[in-house]
Amino acid sequence: MESGDVLGTHRVLAPPGALPQPAERLDADPSRQFATEIEIAVETLNIDAASFRQMEEASGGSPEGVAALVLETVRRRGKQHNPVTGSGGMLLGTVRRVGALAEGRGFRVGDRVATLASLSLTPLSLDAVLAVRPASAQVDVRGTAISFASAPLAKVPTDLPERLALAVLDVAGAAPQVARLCGPGDHVAILGAGGKSGLLCGAEARRRVGSTGLVIGLESHPRYAEDLRALGLCDHVILLDARDPLAVRDAVVPLCGDRGGADLTLSCVNVPGAELSGIVATRDRGRVYYFAMSTSFTAAALGAEGIGRDVDLYIGNGYAHGHADHTLDLVRSTPALRALLEARYG
Repeated sequence: MESGDVLGTHRVLAPPGALPQPAERLDADPSRQFATEIEIAVETLNIDAASFRQMEEASGGSPEGVAALVLETVRRRGKQHNPVTGSGGMLLGTVRRVGALAEGRGFRVGDRVATLASLSLTPLSLDAVLAVRPASAQVDVRGTAISFASAPLAKVPTDLPERLALAVLDVAGAAPQVARLCGPGDHVAILGAGGKSGLLCGAEARRRVGSTGLVIGLESHPRYAEDLRALGLCDHVILLDARDPLAVRDAVVPLCGDRGGADLTLSCVNVPGAELSGIVATRDRGRVYYFAMSTSFTAAALGAEGIGRDVDLYIGNGYAHGHADHTLDLVRSTPALRALLEARYG
């Protein structure tokens, strides 16, 4: 048996020399086996929020239309890599085979696992779409996926409902990054604070800034805004469309007093057009973290330059050392947050 490249380049069909994520097409044939790979029987795809929303809009809100788009993307590309948004998601399944050179990763046949690497780089073949669940952006399927030696993978915890664990692990990189970027007394603004990643960022920000800090949640969905208020993690909850930069600025900056804006602004929205809102809400030499895959980093960089704002812009990296355990522990230790997430996704 061939070993295969740890980065998965042996599965790239086009273009030559590409890594799996930016590749146009992957070979997802499970009959081809490599010693560095782990094969997974797939049950659920947790689609990236920006990708799921785009597919809903393209299909007129039809679950059947979303299913057809997923099947077509996977058939054509060998992975669930949305050609419009460029994003993917992650998946839940059961280990079916562990290559000889992957045994040191600690996974065994029969383990329940969630991929922590994007579907946009994960070889995937689907036999069928069984159900589409818009409320959680999850799609139940029957198929096979391949996890490369370099791709993060986690065993599903047994103390949380699987669908809840899947939803949380999908955005596991958000909270650890917040922990790195803010500290006691900081003022933090969160765009899209009522969504899945926004809630986790709010919980992490609250415990990092403490009683002397400030957490401001901006949310355009009225029900999600009410959930935020009931949760009590934010000092201020503002019902506002994050795509309106002047309205965001006028809502956030006065709450931050002499600072002139938030020390850290987090963009967790699932639509494009919020890049400048994060920038104008942030103080001079502050930080803006774009976790949403709907972000145009060109728009963010050139937008900041164009209005003369000296802020540090961070690309949302979905991976951080220990991010799965960090985020699962955050949910476990925040009962109200767990209850809300479980009601939505569990």
